[in-house]
Amino acid sequence: MPNKALTSSTLAIPEVGVVPSHIAIVMDGNGRWARQRLLPRVAGHRKGVEAVRRTVEACMAMGVQSLTLFAFSSENWRRPSDEVSVLMKLFLKALKTDVRKMAKEGIRLRIVGDTSAFNEELRHAIAESENLTLSNTRFNLNIAANYGGRWDILNATRLMLKANPLLANQPETIREEHLAPYLALADQPEPDLYIRTGGEQRVSNFLLWQLAYTEFYFTERFWPEFGKEMLLEAVRSYNQRERRFGRTSEQLHQASRASAS
Repeated sequence: MPNKALTSSTLAIPEVGVVPSHIAIVMDGNGRWARQRLLPRVAGHRKGVEAVRRTVEACMAMGVQSLTLFAFSSENWRRPSDEVSVLMKLFLKALKTDVRKMAKEGIRLRIVGDTSAFNEELRHAIAESENLTLSNTRFNLNIAANYGGRWDILNATRLMLKANPLLANQPETIREEHLAPYLALADQPEPDLYIRTGGEQRVSNFLLWQLAYTEFYFTERFWPEFGKEMLLEAVRSYNQRERRFGRTSEQLHQASRASAS
């Protein structure tokens, strides 16, 4: 069964609150943080795990509903094999260490991406972690691992056509509503705020469909330094944006006056 897709920002105007409902983060700069300190890259990745914990706690305290973290892209397999091996071991350790705490705190953990490329031990740990937190509703923590935005769209297309084979013979009838329920995070709001640490200003194949009307925030600070204060700074920047979703400023102000009267 596909996920039940929520309102699309290209088909309707979503509700906008002071606190972002969904935050997506590209956690960049672990290696450069370590290099500046004359440490091996793995030290940066370990510190990055600590930043994940701080950020989850800060999001929950703020009232954010969903947090999606880009942990390992489908292109990260191109990195040196020893670094990839360390990342997989850190991922496995974090799952085993943190999942029971997540379960007690009401966090639902979901790993999004093509997990078939991982070894059996890691796939088993992912399945166990997701099952243990499946009924939790307080907070959604999505870890994008071996994920790519193009993979997500292609995978959704395959699933859609498998479930609705007649659409292949009638491509002109395919609408956004047909495809959207099969995307990885279809049952969660589209991200309100996208954060990227480390100074780079690009999407890097992350949530290509879902970021259609997301507000972007870039910081020079590296991911191991990220925490509550930097998250609040990003949210303050977000709250200064005028989210028009295709409308003019005048229309936005008229709608605001109408809702206040």
